[in-house]
Order: sequence, then C-alpha cells, then structure tokens
Amino acid sequence: MENTTGSRAGRKEWTALGVLMLPLLLVSMDVSILYFAIPFISQDLEPSATQQLWILDMYGFVLAGLLIVMGALGDRIGRRALVLAGAAVFGAASVAAAYAHSAEVLIGVRALLGIGGAALMPSTLALIRNLFHDARQRAKAVTIWTGVMTTGISLGPVVSGLLLEHFWWGSVFLINLPAMVLLLVLVPVLVPETATTARGRFDLISAVLSLGALLAVIYGIKELARHGYEPLPALCIAAGLVLGLVFVRRQRHLAHPLIDLGLLGQRAFGGPVVADVLAMFATVGMAVFFTQYLQSVLGLSPLTAALWSLVPAAGVVVMAPTAAALAQRTDRAYVMGGGFLVAACGFLWLSQLRTDSPLWFVLAGAAAYAGGLVAAMTLANELALGAAPPLRAGSAAAVLESGQELGGALGMAILGSIGTAVYSRDMADALPTGTEDADAVRETLGGAAAVAAELPAEAADAVLSAARDAFTHGLGIAAVGAAVVMAGAGVFSFGFLRGTAGRAPATPPSSEDRSRPAEPAR
Repeated sequence: MENTTGSRAGRKEWTALGVLMLPLLLVSMDVSILYFAIPFISQDLEPSATQQLWILDMYGFVLAGLLIVMGALGDRIGRRALVLAGAAVFGAASVAAAYAHSAEVLIGVRALLGIGGAALMPSTLALIRNLFHDARQRAKAVTIWTGVMTTGISLGPVVSGLLLEHFWWGSVFLINLPAMVLLLVLVPVLVPETATTARGRFDLISAVLSLGALLAVIYGIKELARHGYEPLPALCIAAGLVLGLVFVRRQRHLAHPLIDLGLLGQRAFGGPVVADVLAMFATVGMAVFFTQYLQSVLGLSPLTAALWSLVPAAGVVVMAPTAAALAQRTDRAYVMGGGFLVAACGFLWLSQLRTDSPLWFVLAGAAAYAGGLVAAMTLANELALGAAPPLRAGSAAAVLESGQELGGALGMAILGSIGTAVYSRDMADALPTGTEDADAVRETLGGAAAVAAELPAEAADAVLSAARDAFTHGLGIAAVGAAVVMAGAGVFSFGFLRGTAGRAPATPPSSEDRSRPAEPAR
C-alpha cells in the first residue's frame, strides 16, 4: 500500500506530466481529426470507397491492436525509451501522411501513425505510476490524463475544421510535428527511465496472437455496426475470439507473459477494467448519435456542430475533480457508482429529446453523461494503476486502454444497431408506397437527405421530417439502452468494487517497486 504524504512529486514531475500530455492529446485527436479532411483528401487522391474507409479506420485498428504489445515492450526496454521511439515514428509518419501522393501510401502511413500512437499511449499512463508515488497526487495526474485523452477525441474535428479553413488537408498531420520534436527534446531531461532489471524474454508469438485477436474482433464489430450482419465480419469475430483464447492459454504457461493474468483476476484491477469497458461502450456508442443530431436534425454546419460539441466538456471540468476529491473521503467504489448513475440520468434526459428540442436541452444531457462517465473512468484508471506493480505498469495501462477500445467498438455496434433498427422500422411505416429510392431512405438519415435533395420541395420536406423524427426516436431508444448499461455499471461498482480501495492507501512503496535505472539490454 502507498503513502499519501511521503514521496511527493515536485515541480519537475508535474512539468514532465505536462510534456507527456501534449503527445497524448495529439494521439487521441488523430482518431477523429480526418472527419472534416476526408472530402479534401478524396478530391486530391481519388480513393475508392473501400480505400476511403481504410484511410479513416487504419489508425484506430493498428492503435488498438498494438496496445498490449507496446505496454509489455515498455515494461522490458523502458517506458521513456518507448515514448521517444513512438514520438519519432509518429512525427516522421505525420510528415509522410501530409505529403502522401496516393491513397495506398496514406493508408500505409496511417498504419505507421497507429504504431507510434500505440507506443505513446500506454507509456504515458504507465509513467504516471512511476512519477507519482503519492496516491493523492497520482489521482490528480490520472484525472488530467483521462481528461486530456477524452478531450482530444472531441477536439479532433474542431482543429481539423479550423486548419482546413486556411490550409490544405496535409496540415491536419503537420500539426503533430512541433509537439513530437518538443517531446524528443524534453523527455530525456524531465522523465526518468523506468525499465526493470528483470525484463524476461519478449514472446513474439504472444504478440502476434494479441494483435490478431484484437484486430479481428474490433474489425468485425465495426463492420457489423456499419453494414449489419454479413458472414465475413462474423467469421472475423469468431477467429479473433479463438486467437484470444489461445493467447490467454499461452500466457498461463509463460514465465514472463505479456499480460499478468493473476493481476487481471484481482478485484482492484479486473473490476476497473470492466468499468472502463462499460464507460467507453456508452461514450462511443452515443457519440455518433450526438454529432448527427447536431448536424442533420438541428441543421448546424460541421464546424459549428464540432464547436458546440465541446460544451459538454463543462461537465467533465466539474465532475472529474469533484470525484477525485470525494474519493479522498470515501470508498472510490461509491464515487464511481455515483458517476455511472449521473451518466445514466444524462442518457435518460436525452431519451426525451425531440426534433424541435432547443440546443441547450441536448447539450445539458450530454454534459451530464460526459461528466459522470469521465469521473467514473478517472477513478477506475487510478484504482487499477495503483493496484498494478510499478514495474508492470506498462502492461496494466495497455490492458486498460485495450478494454476501452473494445468497449467503444461494442457500443458503436450495439447502440448503433438499436438506433438503426428503430429508424428503419419508423421509416418503413412513414413512407408512402412507391417512394423513389425507398431503400436508401430507410437505411440512414444521410441517405434520406440525399434522396430528398432530388425531390420537389414539398416531398423533400415530408421525407426529411419523417427521417428526422425516426432518427431522434432511434436516438432516444439507444439512450435508454445506454442508461440501463450505466445503471448496471453503477450497481457493479457498488457491489463488486466496494472495499478494494477506500481512502488513499497507507504505506510507502517498497524500494523494489520504485522505478530504477535501466540496464543495457542483455
């Protein structure tokens, strides 16, 4: 257990945290920064429809697939070394992406960006475990880390829109370069190395199994969410699950596994991982509805919608530090459960949304669920990171982030499918027989808008009105589903995590657990 008063971090450690947050912000922004840029890229590089999807998705797929591998690698070679390597790859790939001359090159470079991002994300969280031994200070640092990560995803479209107002599409990649150069200069000065002297052999077979399992499952889930049931995505999920089982069996028999299954079985670590999965399920699953409502129902321009989407960050600004303060006075499980229940209330609020609801109504609901979810995720991350041995913090951080990626994919698939099913049913009932391109109108709100653009004014208004009503109804039902899951997550936190960490722990870390200088590779 750890001391809340001894081993306190000073100005150097907090400055180091600030330096590490800049690449984290950019790595998380890259998940969404192409949303506005893709029309300009399509005009310049002329990708096929399939290539366009891969340009958007390749970064996220590689990032998710390599998190566990990179976390384990950082535990062996040193997290500072991995941060520097990741920054170098991310910076070089950003330049290559900005000047890509074909769709194929851009897809390949997006994969390199994913490799660099996967090296950076778990390492930044793991370094917090080694920079901040005091539990209260570490809680604040993890709060900052979680806030930066979630804010980056929201900032991506805004930054993209602002850059594209003045520059060409490559600027959305070049913005990464100054931060990576700054990282390469300052990290060796401010951040100590944290590699263990007992690294163990890095198992390449486990790395391949982990990569294959996560890529196959996440790809299959996203394809099912995008196109409905098809044999290939279903087979990908099945194959990924089989690879995952083989991976787990292999870890049980390795002296130095990529994932410590014993740690994952502990309530103080495995429980927060489950909580993170559920939180990202709701966060990502509802994000698509939120942005589409602002643009396609309320009629806001993409950039205006992106700017308004930052308003719910006010809920995060209030709830995250409040939750961290409450966690110092009571069991974290109660505070986490409270955060999930606040999120559930936010989703129930959104279930009452209508096509003529004022803008403040949707922003208030989004602020409530965003604040509740980030509060819960912050405490889950802090609890899990505190439970992990410092010398295994990279693997622990990677497991947390892999769970978040999987939860996001599941949310997109399940909540998205609920919304789509409600929309299709409502449109099937609303459209008169003989409507042209009825299939396109019934599939998506975007398809209905495209069809309406070719119709006379009166018919177009009728189609759009029905489509907006159906979409909003689907959003409401999906919000109820998210609220039910969040209520379940709250009950899970109260019941399963109670007692795993009450007030901040009370004994200092042992000398063996503290970070130590890395030895030359053997």
